[in-house]
Amino acid sequence: MSIFQQIGQFFARWLAQLEATFIEKQRYLLLVDGLKNTLVITLCALVIGVTIGALVAMIKYCGQGSRLLRPLCWLCDVYTTVIRGVPVVVQLLIFYFLILKSSDGLVVGIVTFGINSGAYVAELVRSGIAAVDPGQMEAGRSLGLSRLQSAWHIVLPQAMKNILPAIGNEMIALLKETAVAGYVAVQDLTRAANLIRNNTYDAVNPLLVTALVYLTLVVLMTALLQKFEQRLRRSDKR
Repeated sequence: MSIFQQIGQFFARWLAQLEATFIEKQRYLLLVDGLKNTLVITLCALVIGVTIGALVAMIKYCGQGSRLLRPLCWLCDVYTTVIRGVPVVVQLLIFYFLILKSSDGLVVGIVTFGINSGAYVAELVRSGIAAVDPGQMEAGRSLGLSRLQSAWHIVLPQAMKNILPAIGNEMIALLKETAVAGYVAVQDLTRAANLIRNNTYDAVNPLLVTALVYLTLVVLMTALLQKFEQRLRRSDKR
């Protein structure tokens, strides 16, 4: 038997195994549902994370030298330290078993990943604010705006524009972190692959297909981010 015949037989057996694993009993629908849950958790958690991160960064920025906001600044420091210091899997379990005990696993995943992402986005926004010319704040104050109004209407929009590519990278990292959502009974993409593996005793194909889906999503997001960054550069040149 020639090498080409052996290769042909190998691919024929592999395709037959793929059909038995995914097509029979429509097990591919598990992956479709898992992909949907993964994307829902990622997008919703990103919205929550950006909102929390912007608020935390604004409080820490406006609280500099303010006695009134000093307790809030301390709470924000505690929040970022605790969230960034505890593994996201442990946070998932804490929210699932202690805080949101009666909630659906999907809700727990969205809330947990959103709060986790907020701590990292807060540092991104803080660095973006630090990169804005301090004269922008002084210009706002000279127009009669308060420090908070100047920060919200003048400084923050410029900071967000500077860190949009970094937020895109945070979304990619968030997408990959959701692979542990199965710990709280969420049928995400990774858990769907494990269910198929347990039912078919095929450990190779479900994991390879799942890895390929994650890789495809990351490549697409990276390409979109690159195009977005190019447009930002063009607008800056104008």
